[in-house]
Amino acid sequence: MIEPTYSFPLDRDQVSALLERHGILPTQQRIDIAHLLFQRAQHLAAEQVLAQVNADYGHVSKATVYNTLGLFVRRGLVREVLIEPGRTFYDSNTRDHHHLYNVDSGQLSDIPASSVHIDGDPGLPNGTEIEGMDLVIRVRNRDRRESR
Repeated sequence: MIEPTYSFPLDRDQVSALLERHGILPTQQRIDIAHLLFQRAQHLAAEQVLAQVNADYGHVSKATVYNTLGLFVRRGLVREVLIEPGRTFYDSNTRDHHHLYNVDSGQLSDIPASSVHIDGDPGLPNGTEIEGMDLVIRVRNRDRRESR
């Protein structure tokens, strides 16, 4: 896990410098997308990023948003959190943590890494080692389940 060297929110100049430090050419569209992401620690789907960037900054294509988010993931600026096929969030908090996903509301929230303890050997294949761990705990609203 890459520990960020910044705190939220970032202004546009700080975003540009952050992109450059990660070897990313700071184009206007990349700055717009990153500026949205780095206003606070948040979890956004690509469609949310597309809608918000277009509302706040001007037109950006769907392909540009997806390509930029993929680049940011590869360079360690954001984490990709796969909830299920077709449901991915981009997390601007790259500090070590896990997630709680409410399947009823669609809300994704952070769980401090220190709150989760796993004991025992997970049975890794020979010749491998743990690089990191991403845990998503799925919950459902109790009152909704009881009313079925």
